[in-house]
Amino acid sequence: MMKSKPEALPASMAERIMDSAESLLAQRGYHGFSYDDVAQQVGIKKPSIHHHFAKKEILAAAIVHRYSLGFQGHLKDIEDTYNTVKARLKAYAELFQQTYQSERKLCVCGMLGAEAAALPVLVNQEVQNFFQMNLAWLTSIIATAESDGLDTTRQQAESRAFVFLSVLEGSMVVGRGLQDRRGPIDVAQVWLGCFYP
Repeated sequence: MMKSKPEALPASMAERIMDSAESLLAQRGYHGFSYDDVAQQVGIKKPSIHHHFAKKEILAAAIVHRYSLGFQGHLKDIEDTYNTVKARLKAYAELFQQTYQSERKLCVCGMLGAEAAALPVLVNQEVQNFFQMNLAWLTSIIATAESDGLDTTRQQAESRAFVFLSVLEGSMVVGRGLQDRRGPIDVAQVWLGCFYP
């Protein structure tokens, strides 16, 4: 007799709280939501949130850390799936496009980066870690351009990585401000056309 497939376990309360707060962070920023907002969305009382995350900064730092780990998984998938620099960078831009096309949401860390001066140290450190991880990955990918027949120095790779990440994050902010359908993938195509014809 064939065993029935086990049912997926429901998300833990901490995960449900983080999911709700992450969505609010992407839409409103750190100072644009409260524990009351999360409690209402999740359908619990505010003390239940404090039980899992004593302070808002702890919740936000946990969200960014989880977001970064998820992003790292996507980066590994990109490396495993695509062979050329151009294909990998296009797939990277698609990650931003997927976020943006969902109600013109911003990257969580892009939103928090804009608020850096007013964020708690714990949250800022996690945001910096996210961007440093992305820049290191982009630099390593762009630096392999020689294998694609292109000559790219380490300094050029670092500069291009910074510009590419900035272009993607910036396109989300500008597109949101203009209420424009164009997003990260559109600017990525232009940028990629300049360096990787």
